[in-house]
Amino acid sequence: MNEKYGFIEIGSNNTKTHIYENNKVIYDKTATIEFKKNYKNNGSVSDDDLKKLCKEISKALEYTDNVHIYGCSIFRNISDTELEQINGLLKDKFNLTIEVVSQEDEAILTAKGCYQNINYDGPLCIFIGGGGSIELIFVKNKEIFGHKFYNFGVVDVTSKYPELKEDIPKVTFDEVTEYVDSLIGDLEYKATAIVLSGGDHLYWFNNALYKMDDNTLYASDRQKYMIKTEEIDIYDRDMMVNSLDAIRDRSDNPTWFDGSRAMRIIANLITHKIGADVVIPTNINMEDGLKDKFKN
Repeated sequence: MNEKYGFIEIGSNNTKTHIYENNKVIYDKTATIEFKKNYKNNGSVSDDDLKKLCKEISKALEYTDNVHIYGCSIFRNISDTELEQINGLLKDKFNLTIEVVSQEDEAILTAKGCYQNINYDGPLCIFIGGGGSIELIFVKNKEIFGHKFYNFGVVDVTSKYPELKEDIPKVTFDEVTEYVDSLIGDLEYKATAIVLSGGDHLYWFNNALYKMDDNTLYASDRQKYMIKTEEIDIYDRDMMVNSLDAIRDRSDNPTWFDGSRAMRIIANLITHKIGADVVIPTNINMEDGLKDKFKN
């Protein structure tokens, strides 16, 4: 039987669409829709952002009518009345509605997408980075032994330091790190490696030309690469004094890079706080956990 289904995950900064046919992805798209930033400015979800969302839904429906929409981050904070209004619009237009996912459910689904199909007995930290929140899931032998959830994300950091979006910022790596450290606080859990998920971290690593090695900790088609922490420290500090516009020019979605420096500083600090020697960048998202849940 030819089965098609799709997921749309609406984040604070990026909306991700995955369409599957017989459990294999046939459409993979990330659209930058700055829901959180515009919500802060307007006090409500903007009409322009909803129009952009409708455009992404229309694209997904070209593949299948079996589409599921999940709202994360900013959609957890809007009022029930506003959510009802948005769902009424989507219901009338597409016969679809948004299911709001809790921070914990989003984290666990994304983490499962990282650890459920690998064989590794060491402690891993699954880093789930977003525009409005950060989640950490600590796993050993496919069992969760700890977690930390934060109600800040990339948008909060770039709101305080908007020059991080500029070609070469005047603010320093250490200054932004000190601010992020005040938001994170102490971390009692440790891990030998950190898996970067929740966004397309490979998109940054590839366009920023970070040299990556093959993942020797475990075999995974979705986690092929790794980089040692001491090497990534060099790259992460260099990004603050090198051209961001040059990286944008190598990409097909220049706006995506507005939050890239902030994301790297957050991830770098957490990497050190948990004592990880290795960083494993991925593009694994909540959809990976949803896919197996849906399949089962």
